[in-house]
Amino acid sequence: MNKIQIGENAGIVWNKLKDNRHWEYEDLKSATGLTDRDLNAAIGWLAREDKIDFDVNEHGDRIFLTVNIFIG
Repeated sequence: MNKIQIGENAGIVWNKLKDNRHWEYEDLKSATGLTDRDLNAAIGWLAREDKIDFDVNEHGDRIFLTVNIFIG
């Protein structure tokens, strides 16, 4: 695994998240076809860039796209 592959996987995840759905981890894993390791690295990349957020329901964490608006 390298930074280029992690970035490409982050793009795959981001494209799934842009439907504004709150995804369960296993559903996102299935939809992207990524392994746990690759999906977790991609989620970490997007979280570090402040592009995703998490909420919790009775089944655990759900992942969704964060829209950041900067007014300058």
